[in-house]
Amino acid sequence: MAELKERLRTDLSAAMRARDQVRLRTLRMALAAITNEEVAGKAARELSDDEVLKVLAREAKKRREAADAFGSAGRAEQAAAEQAEGQVLAGYLPAQLGDDELTRIVDEIVTETGAAGMSSMGQVMKAVTPRVAGRAEGARVAAEVRRRLTAGPS
Repeated sequence: MAELKERLRTDLSAAMRARDQVRLRTLRMALAAITNEEVAGKAARELSDDEVLKVLAREAKKRREAADAFGSAGRAEQAAAEQAEGQVLAGYLPAQLGDDELTRIVDEIVTETGAAGMSSMGQVMKAVTPRVAGRAEGARVAAEVRRRLTAGPS
């Protein structure tokens, strides 16, 4: 069994004992999403830690988007609940790259590939994505690559 999935189950038990409702519902939701992913497709399978991280990152993104939607609709209580769930999930995800670090990685890839102009964006994204896997959202990476390719060398 994936080490991360086992940690989630252990933490779920601890949340039950502590009567921590936010953590409890968040971990239940995360484990349900993992189970759904495991049984999706032609045959059931066990997810690796990397695959579990992808599921958790997707769930965290859903929480951020829901919190933004609730916040802009004037529903502060629901937005706060979604943010709290997102913070619980963030504890299981790798630390996010800072802007400086992301810029450095993109600059390295652009230099390595000799990319110039927007026509090279796919090539750069293909090389950057594995290096930042799980540590930066795709939209944020794409924005940085786009900025770098349109601005030229820094």
